[in-house]
Amino acid sequence: MLTDTFFHHHNQTNYLMANQKLNVRRLHRFLAPIMVLPLLLTLTTGVLFQFADLTDQERQFRWLMALHTGHFGALNLSVIYPFLNALGLLFLVVSGFSMWWQGRRRTDRALS
Repeated sequence: MLTDTFFHHHNQTNYLMANQKLNVRRLHRFLAPIMVLPLLLTLTTGVLFQFADLTDQERQFRWLMALHTGHFGALNLSVIYPFLNALGLLFLVVSGFSMWWQGRRRTDRALS
């Protein structure tokens, strides 16, 4: 009876861990395409504004800095845009590394 309880608990734990991994993978797959646009926008506007600054044309390209910080005309997200960008990127990096590491551990066990 005790052995049955142990195996039942062990199987539940394995199921929960596998389900959690699947949910992280699904969330990563869902967020990655959404995060591409703001990250590329931030990267592109930052680099272009830096070129404008180096060529003493930053006044003509201040609109790039507005986009860079999340000010999109009437829609001003400048208070939360950097935080959302940072949290999204951090989640993608951590979840991507976690999935890679788990796949690597599985491969290492298979080779042993």
